[in-house]
Amino acid sequence: MPNQVEPKLIKALYEELQKERFVTLATIDFENGGPNVSAISWVLAKNEETIYFAVDNRSRIIQNIKHNSSVVINLIANESTYSISGNASLKEEKLNEVPLKLALVEVKINEVRDVMFYGSKITVGPQYDKTYDKDAAARLDKQVMDAMRKA
Repeated sequence: MPNQVEPKLIKALYEELQKERFVTLATIDFENGGPNVSAISWVLAKNEETIYFAVDNRSRIIQNIKHNSSVVINLIANESTYSISGNASLKEEKLNEVPLKLALVEVKINEVRDVMFYGSKITVGPQYDKTYDKDAAARLDKQVMDAMRKA
């Protein structure tokens, strides 16, 4: 049985992307043309067709997107693993109301594909801890997510 393919986020994935969470992002490296994978956490579904994420505006991710807009976001949620492909563009060079120099990237979704191997499901999603000041991390996370919601 082939895995499910959708043109936009299903409700469960949209809801999962309303809070900070671990995802991986694949871009095309601007120097060597090969794949480049990064882990990011400031990600937000603006609607079922659009995802925003924030990264340091000096990041290699930004350089890669400026040269090739094709991206894939890998999301583990809803007891499965999803490949969300789309075209990314720099929406804002610097997010307002955030003390760091973070760029806001907009991804227009082309396809959402369930890529979990047959006969299995995810029972525990990825978890992580912030290794710096917990209060400062919580404040920064709230600032970034609020700024993305306003964009």
